[in-house]
Amino acid sequence: MSQGAVTDGIYARGLRFLRARWRVLVRLGGWSVLETGQTFLTGYAPARALDEGFLAGRPGVGLAWLGVAGIGVLVGAWGTVRVYAAVAALVEPLRDVLVGRVVERGVREADAGALSGLTQQVEIARDTFAGLVMVSRSFVFTAVGAVVGLASLDPLLLLVVVPPLAAGLGLFAATLRPLARRQEEFLVADEALAEGLGRVCPGLRDITAAGAEDRVAADTGRLVDTEQRTAYSLARWSVLRVVNLALGGQLPIVLLLACAPWLLARGVTTGALVGALAYVTQSLLPALRNLVHGLGTSGSRLVVVLRRLVREPTAEPGGGRHPVSHDLTDARPAERNTEPGRRLAPHTRARAADQDPDSGTAPHTTDRTSTHSPALSLTSVSFAYGPTATPVVDRLDLDLPPGAHLAVVGPSGIGKSTLTALIAGLLHPTGGRIRLCGHPVPSPDAAALRVLIPQEAYVHTGTLAENLGHLRPDPVPEPELLAAAETVGLTPLLEALGGSRANVDPAALSAGERQLVALTRAYLSYAPLVLLDEATCHLDPRAEERAERAFASRPGTTLVVVAHRISSARRAGRVLLMDGPRTAYGTHEELVRDSPAYRELVGGWTAVVPKRSEPALPLGDPDRVDAVTGSGLAGDRGHVVAHGPVGQAQASRDLRDGRPLGREG
Repeated sequence: MSQGAVTDGIYARGLRFLRARWRVLVRLGGWSVLETGQTFLTGYAPARALDEGFLAGRPGVGLAWLGVAGIGVLVGAWGTVRVYAAVAALVEPLRDVLVGRVVERGVREADAGALSGLTQQVEIARDTFAGLVMVSRSFVFTAVGAVVGLASLDPLLLLVVVPPLAAGLGLFAATLRPLARRQEEFLVADEALAEGLGRVCPGLRDITAAGAEDRVAADTGRLVDTEQRTAYSLARWSVLRVVNLALGGQLPIVLLLACAPWLLARGVTTGALVGALAYVTQSLLPALRNLVHGLGTSGSRLVVVLRRLVREPTAEPGGGRHPVSHDLTDARPAERNTEPGRRLAPHTRARAADQDPDSGTAPHTTDRTSTHSPALSLTSVSFAYGPTATPVVDRLDLDLPPGAHLAVVGPSGIGKSTLTALIAGLLHPTGGRIRLCGHPVPSPDAAALRVLIPQEAYVHTGTLAENLGHLRPDPVPEPELLAAAETVGLTPLLEALGGSRANVDPAALSAGERQLVALTRAYLSYAPLVLLDEATCHLDPRAEERAERAFASRPGTTLVVVAHRISSARRAGRVLLMDGPRTAYGTHEELVRDSPAYRELVGGWTAVVPKRSEPALPLGDPDRVDAVTGSGLAGDRGHVVAHGPVGQAQASRDLRDGRPLGREG
């Protein structure tokens, strides 16, 4: 369906929407009459104050007429308040209709852009529609009040004011549709350029590697030229707005001043002339300016937003949909090849042990899981952040049984967070299939079986118990909550806050404390698959180990940890190394033995830069004992001594004289 047909359909739906709410329109018009009265008094009262009051030597009468004008302002303000209520009664049903449409497309049709449509585009449509209603209504009733006022002062004034006003309105009406179309073309071209740059920028490395700079530059250049062409066209047509305002709003002022002698000679009073100037400058010109800018810009914007909100979803060939391109991590493109040895090559299925050796628990099942299905299954899964980008995940096969404990390691930015987002259903794979306990991802059943804790933990305002029980349908019993806090390591924070019923200020918590809250919340959930995406990076190693072992020992839990310390990989039953062409899979010991990439990564984890130590005593001590700084060596109990040259420290059980270390002088 063409954009023109869609736009015409929007206009038809808009008319049906307004006809169905004719009572609201009548009420809106009734309250707007008060504003018409205010506009009428804007010129009529000052004219009578001059002619019958101040110029006639009767200042009391003049002041009385000005008082009437002031009362008119107050009454008009009250009418404006009632007008806003009527506009709300007209606008909110439109918002409800659009929200219903967005929810239907997002929930029933799995449209990933539904959240953006609900939170942004619907609000844009509502606010813009309200603005258009106010602007259009204001101009109509202001123009009526001004024309009636001019006719009441002297019909000759209509001959000077109405023709240029009508000419300006006619020109505006004639150019409104072409101007709106060019405004829409510019918006579409601008968004196409932004979308194109959004695809190109993340793949600059791939573009350079493939030698596609000229092709990409040409494609981007065409988008830039299109936007420039539409911008120039819009600018040329926008000049007509100035012409409309000059013709309909400013020319009447010039004509009133130029024709003043002619009007006064034909009986038009001075007060009537001043009143006519007040009508034009204080009422007609501002109302016309709001109309021109409101309908010229906001009107086309409303059409664009409505067309997107009411459009039918488009499916990819074969029934698929575009993947969600949320930028969850700085993904580094992965290579397609894998290294020799124990590796995870394309179409090679990696299977974890039937039971995680660290968990010590048998697989646990619920009514949504099955012992016959892996807890997590990835079949030829691929994902790339753009149609021409190198895949971050390339035809990955992986099976994890219930109770498995997997650590995902690799260089920063290689795609570990992308993998967890795919498993959680936040990203859609460009190829392959993901299942949780036999349920396809994404699906409501799969979403209920997993919990993802990202690096930046979320804590909301409320009590600690409310935060911890956020993933449970019912309040968590106090004994269970306290037991979970003790298991994960939250008890010190719980006691410091004053118990589970204490209010939590998220800003007052450290990053590590927020992570402990999120970890305990996940521990209390019913989800059998737990994804920790560097969810312990702000904890010290001992607290991290406690939290990971808590999940590993939770009955029926399958644990996937994006590790940032080698200790996490050592605790896991299996390790998945993501490193482009050197992807590998196995136990920690197997990967250390068989994977140079893993050995290199482990070496980077454990490498310690030696610190230069200085002896506390002068070199050459007669007792041949020199104190050396640097605690923490093997056998050290808070002090280190050396027999022989400085720097050659010995453990307490390896001293030459065999005496305990504490007795050395």
